[in-house]
Amino acid sequence: MRSLLTLLACIMSLGLSAQVTQEIFESFKLQERRDVSYYFPEDYSEEKKYPLVVVLDGDYLFDQVVATSKFYSKFQGMPETIVVGIHQSKNDLRLEDCDYEPDTGLPTEKGKLFFEFLGMEIIPYLETSYSVAPFKMIVGFDITANFGNYYLFKEKSLFNAYISIAPLLAPEMESRVPARLSALDQQIFYHLVVGGNNDDNKKATLQMDRAIKVLDKENLNYYFDEYPSANEISVATYGIGKAWDRTFDMFRPISPKEYRKNILASEEPVYDYLEKKYAKLEELFGFRKQVELNDIMAIYAGCRKKDDFESLKPLSDLCKREFPETMLGFYFEGEYYEEMGETKKALRTFEKAFGMEEIDFLTKEMALDKMDALKADFGY
Repeated sequence: MRSLLTLLACIMSLGLSAQVTQEIFESFKLQERRDVSYYFPEDYSEEKKYPLVVVLDGDYLFDQVVATSKFYSKFQGMPETIVVGIHQSKNDLRLEDCDYEPDTGLPTEKGKLFFEFLGMEIIPYLETSYSVAPFKMIVGFDITANFGNYYLFKEKSLFNAYISIAPLLAPEMESRVPARLSALDQQIFYHLVVGGNNDDNKKATLQMDRAIKVLDKENLNYYFDEYPSANEISVATYGIGKAWDRTFDMFRPISPKEYRKNILASEEPVYDYLEKKYAKLEELFGFRKQVELNDIMAIYAGCRKKDDFESLKPLSDLCKREFPETMLGFYFEGEYYEEMGETKKALRTFEKAFGMEEIDFLTKEMALDKMDALKADFGY
């Protein structure tokens, strides 16, 4: 953990301010001027789509979320994000913004306006001004973590992912959140993080955890992390990185564990896994991710391991589109024809592969060996 925090600290110190801007946002809903910070990736392009992260308690959490985003996009192959931090420390604004009625547990009048400020002003402003992907996350701590839950009460959640750190739960929230997570018909990532304190609020949080864990929903990705050694302040440092890692895990290249569990152990055609993985990524994040060479090689290995040679054909077609100058597509297609017993087609296809660029473990010598072996079968 210490090495991870050191890396995060280093990234925070390396030009972070160059991509961060702060402005005073004139809010019609609140009839107030609010301090807001924005982070945009240094290679931001209108040609790409970026998930949006809304950070409450921006005075304390914004820099850490930005550092986490930079770290994971740089070293773990996860998507770059746009981050907006809402400053709430001045004059205890966080308590006004996120307060709730003690009898109903619902937002106060000011809380309702703050709810609309985020959903009807801040997010639409960013969506119309920048290249924002459909995928949105909200991060909160203590009372602001509780406030994020109110977006679950809409017919369709405004956010796809929630990082709720040591939430100060409003009355009945321990039952309302599980009920809403059960009712929502959309992909939701929900991360509940608690520290080592042991009070009535934590008991309510653990009760909520138990109620969520019994939900059996394919489109609910629920994670609970408890850090007994963390106090009410340090728990945020522990929780954000792990929650980030889990939310964007599917964006990473296929891991050895994923290969064994989801490809080798599956009864479905090997290629189907790759197709579904990237279709889900596009559905969630709103943009098509270029297929990783690592993933292509994992699918190829799975085809060979499971003797699923039928999957080699769609894999070869994919490689022709994704890596058109290389041997990949024609080499895999040649192996497909070879395994199907269509020797002449296999020979012609390996000849095409021989004339293209080498890539990864595929070399011209390997194509030549295939061609020689097939010619020997023909007797010339």
